[in-house]
Amino acid sequence: MSVTPVYTAHATATGGRDGSARVADGSFEVKLAVPTEMGGDGKGNNPEQLFAAGYAACYIGAMKFVTTQDKTLAKVPADTTVDAAVGIGARDEGGFGLKVTLTVTMPGLDKAEAQRIADAGHKICPYSNAVRGNVEVSTEVA
Repeated sequence: MSVTPVYTAHATATGGRDGSARVADGSFEVKLAVPTEMGGDGKGNNPEQLFAAGYAACYIGAMKFVTTQDKTLAKVPADTTVDAAVGIGARDEGGFGLKVTLTVTMPGLDKAEAQRIADAGHKICPYSNAVRGNVEVSTEVA
């Protein structure tokens, strides 16, 4: 597989789950904390939240793009939302893994058309491509 990047993001984390992270241009910085469910104080954000936000936003972008390529698909409504739930836990094989549920809401479109768009979006979404075969991802169209 070969990828020719048109954009590369740079971020630095310090201190791991109990530290901070920031992007290179200084436009975003976040305090990190272990969630209470994992024994932390929860007084900050965590990598799973950041992944969920990135995946949700990127997936909407992929669905919008795919409808410009396939004219049989309806346009993605401006008020489309994707709720990304990212779980972390122990894997049967050892180590830790992620599990993702994406809930897609496209007001004004019938469920079948929204599902067609959601399925097409998964084929080109960089996050979906990155995790395919490694992370269980389920998509629900509301």
